[in-house]
Amino acid sequence: MTTNTATRTAAPKVLLNKVPEVTIWFWLIKILCTTVGESFADWINMQLGVGLVATAVIFTVVFAAVLIWQFSTSRYRPAAYWLTVVVVSVTGTLYTDILTDQLGVPLWISTSVFAAGLAVVFGIWFARERTLSIHSIVSRPREAFYWLAVLVTFALGTAAGDWTLELTGWSPGVSVLLPLALIAIIVACWRMGANPVLAFWLAYVLTRPLGANLGDWLASPKVPDQGLGLGTLVTSLIFLAAILATVVYLTLTKSDVIEDHQQTRVPKYHRRGREWPMAGVMAASAIAAGVLMNWASAQPHANAAAEGDGPNPASGIHLSSQQALAHFPGADVRQFRTLVKSMDVALAKGDQAALNQGVNAYEKAWDDDQDKLKPLDGTAWDFIDGQNDALFTAVREKKDPTAEKAAITALLTTLG
Repeated sequence: MTTNTATRTAAPKVLLNKVPEVTIWFWLIKILCTTVGESFADWINMQLGVGLVATAVIFTVVFAAVLIWQFSTSRYRPAAYWLTVVVVSVTGTLYTDILTDQLGVPLWISTSVFAAGLAVVFGIWFARERTLSIHSIVSRPREAFYWLAVLVTFALGTAAGDWTLELTGWSPGVSVLLPLALIAIIVACWRMGANPVLAFWLAYVLTRPLGANLGDWLASPKVPDQGLGLGTLVTSLIFLAAILATVVYLTLTKSDVIEDHQQTRVPKYHRRGREWPMAGVMAASAIAAGVLMNWASAQPHANAAAEGDGPNPASGIHLSSQQALAHFPGADVRQFRTLVKSMDVALAKGDQAALNQGVNAYEKAWDDDQDKLKPLDGTAWDFIDGQNDALFTAVREKKDPTAEKAAITALLTTLG
């Protein structure tokens, strides 16, 4: 997709266009970056045990550093530009995760807030510069607006993608299809004459949930998440390698460089008379997607137990501690017990942030061991998993100390 370019007479002569040509290469590497943003953030936060807030602080500092490098260039440089996109994808993801996991902000609120924030950024940007075209990033203010918009789009896309999963209960593989279908509709509307700037930014936002769900699908365990089981580290390495190879190729071939930055680009497919009809098609598609997600949320799905909206898979089952742990390795049980005890300590201190972090670590450890433990005793697994759902609901949704204490005590009783 291409976008309109405003007159650039006010642009500093030392600064040329700072954004690559929008070709298939642009969208390919953008999706690769969004996938890395999801998987790499999860790996550092969970696997390395750095913690959500600490990881966000680290990447905020890194983002500031690479942004300084990007601003110091006088024109588009693939290495600087795409490194900034990779880092901002991780950073935007972490900001949304902090709101959800640390502060307990519901995803629908996060999605609404970030959508409103993006509208504000675009509003101020357009009021000042009279264009939102990425082919007009030829001044410092426009570049600043551009990167602020990119950061908010990543946070928005993360919140919207996670909300879709929470609402529908779809597996990551299935959830890839919705943003993919919406992007296909946007491309079709663009080819039929839709406003190219509008089409570009809508597609840009949607690549975030597309890439994130793709990353989750590759990294998630085969059972029960229907993923490919590659893990977050392997997924991150695969996509980082693909990004590196693509950036090297673009650096050598310069196939994504806009040759004459001073010329106003004439959109290939833009038809002013078709802007509003095509905008109507895209709006209707968004409404249809909302109706689909609303329908899916009403169907029984895997998230129902965690949300308290359906039968618990372990309902009617009660096992003693000895029965529940009889077939599970002692080392795994001790790990779970230690994590739950740390939650109990955090709850006693009134430290909700530490409690949320403990829940995240416990959930990660439990999910990682599922392929090993569930085949050993499916009934015991379901029983403890039901207790886990009660814990997650109490901590993340109810935020009631009494319910949290009851859930932790029940787990400690089972884990011995």
